[in-house]
Amino acid sequence: MNRDMERYKEFSRRTLIVGAAQVGLFGILAARLGYLQVIEQEKFQTLSDKNRISMRLIPAGRGEIMDRFGVPLAINTQNFRAFVVPEQTDNIEDTLERLSRIIPVTEDDKQAVLIEISRHKPFTPILVKENLTWEDMAMVEQNFPDLPGVSTEEGEIRSYPLGDATAHIIGYVGRVSEAEMTDDPVMSIPGFRIGKTGVEKKFDQSLRGVAGQIQAEVNVVGREIRELSRVDAKKGHRMTLTLDADLQMQVQEMLATQRSASAVAMDAHTGEVYALCSYPSFDPNLFSRGIPADIWEGLLADETNPLTNKAIAGQYPPGSTFKMVTALAALDAGVSPDAHVFCPGYYMLGKDKFHCWRPAGHGSVGFEQALMQSCDTFFYEMGHRIGVDAIAKMARRLGLGSKMDFDVPGEGEGLIPDRAWKVKRFKEAWQQGETLNSAIGQGHTLATPLQLATMTARLVNGGKAVKPLLVRSIEEVGSLIPDWKSVDLNQAHLEIVLRGMRAVVNDPRGTAYGARIKEAPFSMGGKSGTAQVRRITLAQRAAGIKNESLPWKWRHHALFVAYGPIEDPRYVTAVVVEHGVGGSTAAAPIARDILTAIQKRDPSRIHTVDAAVDSTVGASHAKAAADVEALKRQQLQPHPLPMPAGGIQPKPAEPPKKRGKAKAG
Repeated sequence: MNRDMERYKEFSRRTLIVGAAQVGLFGILAARLGYLQVIEQEKFQTLSDKNRISMRLIPAGRGEIMDRFGVPLAINTQNFRAFVVPEQTDNIEDTLERLSRIIPVTEDDKQAVLIEISRHKPFTPILVKENLTWEDMAMVEQNFPDLPGVSTEEGEIRSYPLGDATAHIIGYVGRVSEAEMTDDPVMSIPGFRIGKTGVEKKFDQSLRGVAGQIQAEVNVVGREIRELSRVDAKKGHRMTLTLDADLQMQVQEMLATQRSASAVAMDAHTGEVYALCSYPSFDPNLFSRGIPADIWEGLLADETNPLTNKAIAGQYPPGSTFKMVTALAALDAGVSPDAHVFCPGYYMLGKDKFHCWRPAGHGSVGFEQALMQSCDTFFYEMGHRIGVDAIAKMARRLGLGSKMDFDVPGEGEGLIPDRAWKVKRFKEAWQQGETLNSAIGQGHTLATPLQLATMTARLVNGGKAVKPLLVRSIEEVGSLIPDWKSVDLNQAHLEIVLRGMRAVVNDPRGTAYGARIKEAPFSMGGKSGTAQVRRITLAQRAAGIKNESLPWKWRHHALFVAYGPIEDPRYVTAVVVEHGVGGSTAAAPIARDILTAIQKRDPSRIHTVDAAVDSTVGASHAKAAADVEALKRQQLQPHPLPMPAGGIQPKPAEPPKKRGKAKAG
């Protein structure tokens, strides 16, 4: 019995110790739970919500870009994409191999997918291929049982219906690079695209819109369970440009007769740009969808620089198209309108002889005759009388020597030299011989086709300080056409210059008489110009070497500025043919054709869409619509195609595409 009592006491002590330990432990746990649930409640509730709720951005549809009559220049089209979820397939490489038998998945695509998989969680969908056709989509969906983890999705991609005709103006969009990444979370959305060049870049924020947001519940590993709320994305604003799509296409075709050229056509009174073309061009749709490396390298290597918008970035000596500036500067400086200069074919400055383009000379000429026959000697004398600073001042009043704040990035500044510029740039004094060269648009003087068109507009509109405008309206702000002030030009002096420009084209003695408009009731006035690229020496001339016999890149540039109609000037154009040799022979006929076309269309009033443009734009949509109907009919059949033994439906062979030869000019 004593032994039993001892055992009982020993058991009671152990029980007491264990019980006390348990009470102490539970007391500690209770205190800790109380602390976490009461004291730290707000902190852990916040952490719990952040862990439970995931925020996902929805990219907004990009705003469309239209021409002045509603013709689409940049739109959003269907973009069918194929994804793969790594955790849903036992062998990702095998799945990609099977998929490549159906749609064009290259080895580079496969490697890109494997790299993306290593950067994301296994349940994250990885983009395999985009820009799929309806046929591709149907083939993938038919073979879903043999493609574990593969899914398809419909999105949007930017499309440019007029292709290379508007590439330099509209630009293109592309995926965000590391250098372009900002704090904006929408930039990190996979596949998100922003404007890279042109209007797409300049107005990217307006076109981009506002991203939407999805609030979803996720589990502990981040997999989405259900959608809690959604804020729809707000589409980007629609933009309307001043362009006339039909005229733009016509001008681009006109330039295609040359190897490298550019042209601007605009309204002399409002500044609205109806056409702005640079040839050769490129297909912006290639950039939007991902340009192949060989095509990209070919564009970079092309000596005609198809990626450069020559109409705004090309800077050339204006040559004789600058002589109106010198004429106005001389008249403004007090030279008599009746002044005459005798031209023997050259001009002597001390012991230096400056040649006129016509060796036999022009005889005695005044302002109008000097412009009509483009007499260099007359303008040498005017430059010598008034000095380079007076010429530079007038040039700047007419819009030369500075950027136009145009609506397309990449605009060239040009150059109007004067005495102060020479000292600042070269630490040297200005020489009188340089004034003579500047007076005829040579030497250091540079201008862009856009500036030359602006200069011409200010000459023919009575001196209104118009600037070229491309964006006519934006959805959220309305019209952007301003009222222009005056640059205060003497109207009598302007009339003298305009009479000279009329004679250039319509007088048999004019340098561009052969390029006059013969089709009534249309008319034009203008001025030719030839910009020297490399001087031909006297020895070369004696040997019979002419400018047109030099290698292409050393030939003179050909320029022409023009306006029409003569009676009531409304439209102006500037044409530059790179290495075209002569302004009257290469550039003037293009300017004539542009002004004939624009006077026929009268885009300042016309409000209809040309059938040719409507057909061009509609062609890209017609095929898509036909594919949609074909797919719908195909989907009505449960098994439209028999499954081969291997399980994968091979992609039907496509006939080889015909490729046209590029025009070399």
